[in-house]
Amino acid sequence: MTEHAASPRRGDTTAAHAPAPQHVVETMTGAQSLIRSLEAVGADTVFGIPGGAILPAYDPLMDSAKVRHILVRHEQGAGHAATGYAQATGRVGVCMATSGPGATNLVTPIADAYMDSVPIVAITGQVSSKAIGTDAFQEADICGITMPITKHNYLVTDPAEIPRVIAEAFHIAATGRPGPVLVDIAKDALQATTTFRWPVELSLPGYRPVTKPHAKQIREAAKMLVGAKRPVLYVGGGVIKAQATTELRILAELTGAPVVTTLMALGAFPDSHPQHLGMPGMHGSVPAVTALQKADLLFTLGARFDDRVTGKLDGFAPHAKVVHADIDPAEIGKNRPADVPIVGDAREVLADLIVAVQAEFDAGHKGDYSQWWEKLDEWKKTYPLGYEPAPGGRLSPQQVIERIGRLVGPEAIYAAGVGQHQMWSSQFIRFEKPGTWLNSGGAGTMGYAVPAAMGAKAGRPDTAVWAIDGDGCFQMTNQELATCALNDIPIKVAVINNGSLGMVRQWQTLFYNQRYSNTVLHSGPDHDGIAPPAQGTRIPDFVLLSEAMGCVGLRCERPEDLDAVIKQAMEINDRPVVIDFIVHQDAMVWPMVAAGTSNDEIQFAKGVRPDFGDDLD
Repeated sequence: MTEHAASPRRGDTTAAHAPAPQHVVETMTGAQSLIRSLEAVGADTVFGIPGGAILPAYDPLMDSAKVRHILVRHEQGAGHAATGYAQATGRVGVCMATSGPGATNLVTPIADAYMDSVPIVAITGQVSSKAIGTDAFQEADICGITMPITKHNYLVTDPAEIPRVIAEAFHIAATGRPGPVLVDIAKDALQATTTFRWPVELSLPGYRPVTKPHAKQIREAAKMLVGAKRPVLYVGGGVIKAQATTELRILAELTGAPVVTTLMALGAFPDSHPQHLGMPGMHGSVPAVTALQKADLLFTLGARFDDRVTGKLDGFAPHAKVVHADIDPAEIGKNRPADVPIVGDAREVLADLIVAVQAEFDAGHKGDYSQWWEKLDEWKKTYPLGYEPAPGGRLSPQQVIERIGRLVGPEAIYAAGVGQHQMWSSQFIRFEKPGTWLNSGGAGTMGYAVPAAMGAKAGRPDTAVWAIDGDGCFQMTNQELATCALNDIPIKVAVINNGSLGMVRQWQTLFYNQRYSNTVLHSGPDHDGIAPPAQGTRIPDFVLLSEAMGCVGLRCERPEDLDAVIKQAMEINDRPVVIDFIVHQDAMVWPMVAAGTSNDEIQFAKGVRPDFGDDLD
């Protein structure tokens, strides 16, 4: 698998749209102009639902030989599918909806894409321009609503502006720090006759992302890296967005420094690499969390010092100086002051750092991390990721996810919902390549997995795509299984069914005296964590539900059946497959740093705090 070979380079002022016929001038409707503009920028897939205000655009869309429309069952599914498509392919994802409730149903996936820096363009219909502001039927100020959660948005009332706006929207979404752009088009602008002109000239004087880092900052960062005793390469999702994973590996192996990859960066550096310590954060590995705490240098690349990584901010990495490189200058110093700030594209930054570090080596300056690695290797050996076996021969959720990862392999794409299953997936699936892990990191959106997997499979149909979902998340967006079945999108869905909202239940166990208020999802009384729900209390029955939507439904309840059921699902490629894995409900995610506490308080297991033999214990 190549590393997002089709994606545009961030900061490239021309790569955000595909080559188009030169100097095309034609008379057509605004709706026809919209579809021609989408073709011109290289959009090949649109996820959406028609409605009154956007309906004029759906008529010419029917005639397009270049743009495939996938009719989803809910606009939220369209938005998450566009995100999954973008994350899996590196191209801009596109979703479309009508005005009012159609547009507002896109708010959650737009916010999700904004938090995780995913390039999507959301196109919405709006009431006619003369009716805007009158509280007309199905009117909502979607530009005002989404202004805080988009890179930019447009309200188009002049059909002549459509080609320029679409070109700018794709350019803004894909360059600099990627993100969502909303284009809201009045219905009369879609219906009116206009002159379509292509190519358009992009004129965005206020938008000039800095991609090339300052040479002086690069040299200073290289000196700090080779001079440190306990450095950590703290890698965020920006490294994947910048297609910089090859450069990251070169720098890591050149210096010998340890690497941690955040939840959004899994796959940026191979899990199997001996320099990889794992994922930091609330449910990160003990070596990764502790390495950051005890480092003397955080060499931060495309990460944003998120609260889930830092824990209590004033206690985070108290002995460390900070080099912080990011494409977005607003992130540098936002949460943690940087001793060496570097604004630039991660690929450009890493390429220049490799040269600068080699120059330091040539001058006789080379870091000695041997004592640091002695400690790191000891922590890796003493505190590996693991889990307790399930009681009474039941299925362990960690075991299910681990076996899926082993049997399906690192070439597949894995999309997770949000909660315990998300954390277990990040821990027990081995990620070796970029673009193989999709999840809602910043927003933590339940219901993300199924539509995101659908979008990923639509964008990369020759790649196996698995959604790892919880029974709570699955009930939010499983209607998109019908979309998958009808559109030849054969994803696999593993439902980790513990009969409850698992992560909330874990917090209730730990912090609310085991008072399980409104976290039980099945119909019967709460169980003791050993006996599974009886057949009659399976409401809904996920196997029957999946079959009703045109999928193959399977169920697994015993460890001895686990591999056979996974392999059975892998062999079915003409329809979506859903596996209902009945697991015990009292499994917890460990390690854990409780919210609001210092990372020094990490627990390896319940009531078990690592002993590092120093003053921080």
